[in-house]
Amino acid sequence: MATDPPETAGDTALDELFHQPEQVPLVYWRTFSGGKTTVLLAGAAATLTFVAGLSHLSRGGVTPTGPLAGALPSGAADVVPLASILVAFLLIVVAVGLRSRFRLAWYGALGCFPALLVLPLVTGAASDAVPALVGAVGLVSVIANRTGFDRSVELTPFQTTALLAFVGVQVYGTVGTYAMREDFVGVGTLTDAFYYIVVTGTTVGYGDATPTTQVTKLFTLSVIVLGTGAFTVATGSLIIPALESRISSAFGTMTASELTLLEDHVLVLGHGELTEPLLDELATTTDVVVVTPDADAAAALGDRDVNVLTADPTDEAPLLDARIDAARGVVVATDDDARDALAVVAARQANPDVRIVAAATDQRHVDKLETVGADAVISPAVIGGRLLGRSVLGEDEAGLFGGETDSVPD
Repeated sequence: MATDPPETAGDTALDELFHQPEQVPLVYWRTFSGGKTTVLLAGAAATLTFVAGLSHLSRGGVTPTGPLAGALPSGAADVVPLASILVAFLLIVVAVGLRSRFRLAWYGALGCFPALLVLPLVTGAASDAVPALVGAVGLVSVIANRTGFDRSVELTPFQTTALLAFVGVQVYGTVGTYAMREDFVGVGTLTDAFYYIVVTGTTVGYGDATPTTQVTKLFTLSVIVLGTGAFTVATGSLIIPALESRISSAFGTMTASELTLLEDHVLVLGHGELTEPLLDELATTTDVVVVTPDADAAAALGDRDVNVLTADPTDEAPLLDARIDAARGVVVATDDDARDALAVVAARQANPDVRIVAAATDQRHVDKLETVGADAVISPAVIGGRLLGRSVLGEDEAGLFGGETDSVPD
């Protein structure tokens, strides 16, 4: 209306600040359908399936009455409750893997969730219907969030060899026992042979299956020695690196196995305000390893998945541990020109051929850092002063930051 006061600039600003042109949803469905929901569904399915399996066992088993009961082979009905509990334990492992975003766990979920759907169709039991329902929702969730589980399981050659050796011993023992079953008491099928190898390898020894000849006794001894050794080595190769990684993460440093994999990376000696934008710049192009004595800074960088080695960057030994011999380049920026000089000397001694770029806090120290071995020295103060001067003269932002800077004069 004509009598309404004119709209002021303040009113316009408030409208822009608080006015929401798009309709705000009452419920953000993505919150309830993301990767965390998939993990929770896997855990819930594991719990419900375990309870259902125990219920079957407590009643002395289950008589399959479902539409797929006729498809079971003879004698398979007795193992249905055990299979249910086995799937429950597999789902626990899958849930842990999904929480860590492993792709292998995603494939495991694709196998376990459909198994829950089949279970009530075999048993016909109402107690299996609830896990099947959760499994159906979980299957939809894991398929919908397939892009969120993309981490690969990286095993070292030693771990791979140890696992293959363990599996090989089990196959050797099972096949050998079955082939010589005539010389064993209580062994008549492949299941008996596998049972005998597991019982023997775990040193349980129930005595219901025993060798009767000298050859089979020697064979059993070989299975005990090889099986125990392979199991110990395989378990140690998996558990020790996991513990080492946990301890190293707590202190914000890389493990020895991670250090051995470094190649064509950039070493950043020191950490401070200057190195933060540097890490953002290099993160998308190459691997970066920060060497800093500050444990708090190392822990913070570790939380951001930045490779860190908690050590003195002026010491040659940690630089060798960080594979400076295979490094693409070294950046020295400790915010202390004296320590920078010592770090340059240590880096040059560790690898005379690596390219070293240093940052001089004081412009007067540029020559000194070049003298001790730096290939290039950058003075942030000089660069900042130049940009301020160009900015005050009215040059646009593209002119300030888009052009190349070949070098900074001493």
